[in-house]
Amino acid sequence: MNGKIVVEHLTKTFKKGNVQAVKDVSFEVEEGEFFAFLGPNGAGKSTTVQILTTLINATSGKAEVAGHDVIREPEKVRRYIGVALQETGVDPDLTGREMIELQANIFGFRKEEGKKRAQELLEIVQLTEAAERRIGNYSGGMRRRLDLALTLVNEPKILFLDEPTTGLDPSNRMAIWEELRRLNEEVGTTIFLTTQYLEEADSLAHRISIINDGEIVATGTPKELKAQIGNDLITLTLKNEKQQSEAVEYLRGQMAGVDVINRQNKVLIYVEEGTKQLLEVVRLFDQEGYEIEDIQLSSPTLDDIFLKITSEKKEGVRAVGE
Repeated sequence: MNGKIVVEHLTKTFKKGNVQAVKDVSFEVEEGEFFAFLGPNGAGKSTTVQILTTLINATSGKAEVAGHDVIREPEKVRRYIGVALQETGVDPDLTGREMIELQANIFGFRKEEGKKRAQELLEIVQLTEAAERRIGNYSGGMRRRLDLALTLVNEPKILFLDEPTTGLDPSNRMAIWEELRRLNEEVGTTIFLTTQYLEEADSLAHRISIINDGEIVATGTPKELKAQIGNDLITLTLKNEKQQSEAVEYLRGQMAGVDVINRQNKVLIYVEEGTKQLLEVVRLFDQEGYEIEDIQLSSPTLDDIFLKITSEKKEGVRAVGE
């Protein structure tokens, strides 16, 4: 048994509406790796997690989790994983302690062992003071921490977390981040995290795959992904927004090999030697009579990568990593 995930040519088509949610997806997650699956709503993140955690079957392709096939050996897969989905079924009338002890009982813990494990987990997720309160009275952040405790009852080799910090305030989000880092670094748990928060993936993950419209469009470390889109980003807005599309096409024609993206009311330009190119952009726009309202030079972030990739996808341009 290992903590590795292997996915080969995975697809999922839902018969209702003939929607292809996952399209020929392939990737690997190494044992002990912190892996982030990043994408917007409806990109295919949750569907992929549901397949890997044996909740639904794939239409085609293959997936192995902890050395076991998710279709042929679902019970063996479940033995080694912990899963926290966006919607978790908990009884609001139970206390936090009772809920964890019930989960321990389901996993075959003896009564005293279950009590001991519940106490350990309550301390880990900092819920000891709320242990005897009914879950129905928990805040959103407390429920998320309880969800995490429930996934850890069986000491899983692989932890699947589907957007675990969505809707949390910054302090609760940071508390979850700290515990996930500890599990990964000190315990060696393989973590598969789906998220919409780019800063979350940047802060926590060793590697990231970006999925958009059911397809993986980029994979790499945060540093590698940032390096792929150029060293600098020029962001500008025009005084006359009606000229923006025309100005973007003009720049594309004048600056060969430079990525220029039209994004809402901003123009994004990915370049090498940003200072030099900034002056060139100003010169070109002045030459054509395009008045600049604001212009900034910065290093790329994961937000910039995501904007670039999704823009390319919409425009039919080959995306990073494809």
